[in-house]
This record gives sequence, C-alpha cells and structure tokens, in this order.
Amino acid sequence: MGVVDNAVYVGGRRAADPTSLEATYELVREHAGMAWIGLYRPSHEEIRSVADEFGIHELAVEDTVLAHQRPKLERYDDVLFTVLRPARYLDVEEEVEFGEVHVITGPDFVVTVRHAEAPDLARVRRRVEADPQLLGFGPQAVLYAVLDQVVDDYSPVLAGLENDIDEIEDQVFGGDPAVSRRIYELLREVIAFQRATHPLVGMLADLDAGSRAYGVSEELQRYLRDVQDHAVRVVERADAFRVLLHNILTVNATLVGQRQNEETQRLTEASLAQSEEVKRISSWAAILFAPTLVGTIYGMNFETMPELGWRFGYPFAVALMLLCGVALHAVFKRRGWL
Repeated sequence: MGVVDNAVYVGGRRAADPTSLEATYELVREHAGMAWIGLYRPSHEEIRSVADEFGIHELAVEDTVLAHQRPKLERYDDVLFTVLRPARYLDVEEEVEFGEVHVITGPDFVVTVRHAEAPDLARVRRRVEADPQLLGFGPQAVLYAVLDQVVDDYSPVLAGLENDIDEIEDQVFGGDPAVSRRIYELLREVIAFQRATHPLVGMLADLDAGSRAYGVSEELQRYLRDVQDHAVRVVERADAFRVLLHNILTVNATLVGQRQNEETQRLTEASLAQSEEVKRISSWAAILFAPTLVGTIYGMNFETMPELGWRFGYPFAVALMLLCGVALHAVFKRRGWL
C-alpha cells in the first residue's frame, strides 16, 4: 500500500531514489528532472500531497481516490489523466480479471496509481530504464510504455477466450446440455472485455491528435500509433468473439429444438404404437368377454333358469358364444383394431 517506487530521472537515467514524497519534490526542482512516483492503492493523504505539489485537478484526484472508473483520457491544462483497465485471463474459472491503473502525466512528473495487481508496472519501469533514449522523451514515454504493456497483456486474454470458444463449439455439436450456460457466461466475459478495450482506440486517437500541440516527439508519436494499431486488432478480435458466441448460441438453440422435436416424434410414435396395442388387447378382451358372459350366466346353478331343461340348450349356448365372438371379431377387423 502507498508508495511502491519513487525515483527522479535526469537525461533519461535514474538519478535519485528519494525516501519520501517531499524529498522527490525538492529533487525535481533542484535537478530540473522528471519524477516518477508509483503508488499502489494510496491513501487520500498521499494523493492529496501529490496533487497539491503538481497542480493536479480536483476531478482527477476524486477519480483516483474513488477508483472503479471506465477507461478514459482527460486533459486538464498541461496535465493528462489516463485511466486504463488491464486484464488477465483465469483459465480454470474461465473469467477475465480486470485491474485498474491511473497514469497522471505533467511537464515534469508521472504518477502511476494501481488499484489491482495487474499490470506489472515494475516491469514497465525496468523496460524504460533500460532504454534511456526512450525515457529521455519525458513523461509521455512512460505513458506510452504503460499503454503498450496493458495492450500487450490483452493477447493472452484473447488466446484464452478463443480456446474456450473452440471447446464450446465441440460441446455444442456433441450435444452437451450444460453448454448453454457456458456460452452465456463466456459471452458475459467478452462483453466486459469489450468495455475495457473499446475506449482505447478513441483514447489513442485523441492522444495522437494532440501530440504535436503538446510537443510530443515524432518518434514517440510513431510508438503511440503502433500501440493504437495493436489496440484496434484487440478490439476487432473481441468484436468477432462476441458475434461468434451469438452465432453459436443461435446454432445451439436450433440443435436443442431439433433434438426436442426428434424426441417428441419418438414419444408420439411410441404413444401411437402403444395405442394400437391397447386396441388389439381391448378387442380380444371384448371377443372373449361375450362367451364368458354366456357361460357365466348358465353356470349359476339356479333351478328355474330359462331354457335350462331345453334339449338344444347346450348347443344353442355354444353357438351363441361362437356367434358373438365372430361378430365382434368382424366388427373390430373392419375398424382396423385387429
């Protein structure tokens, strides 16, 4: 927390490592150099101290203290306030983790404020310190190096998203029922990534447009345009991922509907087959019921039953049973039940 690195540069080289912010201010005035103050989740007092010394606008101070800002580029006279959203991809969780870094640049100072672990600004500092010619361009060179690092760090994120999209395509055509949720979740990550990257293109265009007015060297302008080209490619790929995921979602919905229709058709066919079986069983049951009914009635052992003493009673009863059975069989056969 607080000050993580603090140095004064003269002629593109690290000239001093002050032990306090006040010592930094004194050394900058004394050597007419450039201060680069690196802060990590600073306190309000630390931000206020830097703002009072370098004349940073109150709105920039408020945004730095509150954090949770969207990417933007704002100029307050000769002070440039830049907000960036670096990102890294967590493959196991299939999530994009976003950080936040503020870069405040003035004529003779750079203040970098991190509100998350990413990006690794120590690596950025080592890079520019190893190139005195680049660092000699002043505070804008530091801003370029931070922008370049943030944009370069988007490449692994894109690779992770692309790999997950390939896996999702395999799941969709493999019929995995859990793929819909995964598509939605990945689409949400892509949209969040777009929010972090889309403003960069406009920001870099504005930065390039104002470079000459604020005395940015031609060589540094070339570096910034290179970062802009990379940012455009990042944005285009993110847009392509979003369109692709929407298409995959549509295809998945179509395939799910097709599988549901096939399943409904199978169930309908099974139901029809079962209905035919019920018809046949019912028909035979009715055919067998008629002789059973006659036989049951004449087997009741009552003495006063009609035709009980009739000589032709038995042949008549058998004939009646056969006639009922044949008649019912003919009726059911005509209706297609048998």
